[in-house]
Amino acid sequence: MKHTFEQKVFYSDTDAYGVVWHGSYLRWLEMGRVEWCEMTGHNLVELEALDIVLPVVNLNVRYKSSAKLNDEIIVETSISKFNGLSVTFAQKITSKQTGKTFIEAEVEVVAISSKSGKLYRRMPEVLAKFFDGALKCPALV
Repeated sequence: MKHTFEQKVFYSDTDAYGVVWHGSYLRWLEMGRVEWCEMTGHNLVELEALDIVLPVVNLNVRYKSSAKLNDEIIVETSISKFNGLSVTFAQKITSKQTGKTFIEAEVEVVAISSKSGKLYRRMPEVLAKFFDGALKCPALV
C-alpha cells in the first residue's frame, strides 16, 4: 500500500540560492509517514492515547538531485520491512514535472510507551497484525 501526496517547494524550504535545504526533505518524509498511518486508520494521536508512539530510530537518505524553489514534488510512502519489532518505510521524493528522483529514503521506526518511554519488546498487536498483513497482501490493506 502506497500513500502519495504533492507539495510545492516554498521559499522557506530553500537556502539563499533557491535550492531545497536538506532538512525540508525530512519534514516532507515525516508528513508522508503520518499521512500513510492515517490513511490506514492509525491516527498517531489515537495511538498515543493507547500508550504507543513511533519514534524514528534509523534514517537513511540518499540525495540524488536538488529540488528548487517553486518545484512541485511528489512524496511516496510505503512499508518495505516489518520484523516484529520495527517497521521500515520506503520513501521517495520526485519531481511532478519531470519524474526525476530527488531523494530515496528508508526510515525505521519502533514502538515505545508514551508514558514510560520504554521500548516495547514487540510491536503492539494493533500495529503488528496490520504491518504484517500490509507486507503479505499490500493490495488488501
